Amino acid sequence: MNSPAAVNPPVRHSPATIFQNPRKFRNIKLPHRFVESSSCCTKSILTTSVTSKRIEFQHEAYRVWNSSRLLRKSRVSSDDTQPTVSFNECEVSEPSFVEFITSERVKVVAMVALALALCNADRVVMSVAVVPLSQSRGWSQSFAGVVQSSFLWGYLISPIAGGTLVDYYGGKVVMACGVALWSMATFLTPWAAENSLWALLSMRALLGVAEGVALPCMNNMIARWFPQTERSRAVGIAMAGFQLGSAIGLTLSPILMSQGGVGGPFIIFGLSGFLWVLVWVSATSSTPERSPQISKYELEYIQSKRKKSVKVESQMKTAKIIPPFRRLLSKLPTWSLIVANSMHSWGFFVILSWMPIYFKTIYHVDLRQAAWFSAVPWSMMALVGYFAGVFSDKLIQGGMTVTLTRKIMQSIGFIGPGIALIGLIMAKSPVMASAWLTLAVGLKSFSHCGFLVNLQEIAPQYSGVLHGMSNTAGTLAAIIGTVGAGFFVELVGSFQGFLLLTAILYFSAALFWNIFSTGERVNFDEGN
Repeated sequence: MNSPAAVNPPVRHSPATIFQNPRKFRNIKLPHRFVESSSCCTKSILTTSVTSKRIEFQHEAYRVWNSSRLLRKSRVSSDDTQPTVSFNECEVSEPSFVEFITSERVKVVAMVALALALCNADRVVMSVAVVPLSQSRGWSQSFAGVVQSSFLWGYLISPIAGGTLVDYYGGKVVMACGVALWSMATFLTPWAAENSLWALLSMRALLGVAEGVALPCMNNMIARWFPQTERSRAVGIAMAGFQLGSAIGLTLSPILMSQGGVGGPFIIFGLSGFLWVLVWVSATSSTPERSPQISKYELEYIQSKRKKSVKVESQMKTAKIIPPFRRLLSKLPTWSLIVANSMHSWGFFVILSWMPIYFKTIYHVDLRQAAWFSAVPWSMMALVGYFAGVFSDKLIQGGMTVTLTRKIMQSIGFIGPGIALIGLIMAKSPVMASAWLTLAVGLKSFSHCGFLVNLQEIAPQYSGVLHGMSNTAGTLAAIIGTVGAGFFVELVGSFQGFLLLTAILYFSAALFWNIFSTGERVNFDEGN
């Protein structure tokens, strides 16, 4: 008598057949000796024998990221006594906190954070140096505002061009060129100050030109290296470096000036930038796919989580050299980004440029104390910014829409500082004023999880140029705010009045953002 196996020989089906026809094979039961792969990301052998109702197949497990859509739709289960295999479980698991902070993508964003720290430290040196420079050269407060705003003259013209270059060539190359150029400008500033006023203004303008590419590069690198569910945290880490740069610059500058003169901090920070460029060029890659250091697990995790609509690798090759500016400006979400960046820059540069002078003028503290009172809030902003990013990512992972999440975070980032600035106006002591200022700047960091991440979401292929456009508008607002504060104080005789105006602008910008912003992809490649 023929055996059952001879009558019904085993039928072999490729895994592709099974994956592509889940309904046909949905009732197949696996025997007790089914061997589950210990890791769905590594090669394994799945063997099962089927006679009349069972199928025997042998195959190597497909990479999870290549089959994730079909795997999520399919479930193979046994009866009550047999193990159940859910293909949802074959997705790459979420990394633990230790795995996250030791990953290659976090190393990349840490290098970006260090670059942003140098970027901001180079900016704020003049906020401290302008006090002895004004005293030695007899500058008025309004002219001191002009000197400080000279950085913004260069910063005004570079973000759009820099953002376009970032979209085309990638963040690694453009960031390296930018840091090298602004480090040179910082290093040469003491020489320029000794020679002529125009040389000084030119070096500060060159610093602005070079630093205009920093934030577009940050957005580009984060979009390439991080899935959407981790981008708020990544921005939080990068911007923490940015804010710590303010604190480092404000606290170290008086110390370095006391030891090496006014030019001391400029030389130290300039040389640090050159060192950073060497490490960046040799130790980082523009995309995860090009990184020799990244682990196979991390690469597959990034690829499995990356949205299909964000074709990161192809962006560098297909992004247009001349972006569709008319279509970009025809959409209200673009204008919500422009308004948000403008208000963020207004508040940022007013606080950054004038708070040392504010504490010295209003509370009569010396330069070191003024720098210290001004630096504490930026340290708080760095800390709060990271936890704001974690909170934002958790909201999205919990099911909240991206649009609502961005509106909540941006509302905290604008309404909170507006209220805190009103408290700062009423403070009677430098300690209370610093406390209110710390609260204002700390809550301001929630904006990084609002408009700053939103740039990557509404148009990932144009994130660089969108950042450049909104940054240019923000720079115009910063110039008006920085220069205007000096003239306002001379005409009205009150810093408090200008801070009240800033608070009102914060509330207005929050209203505009909540009406017109979105977290969904906006189609800028087709006309209305």
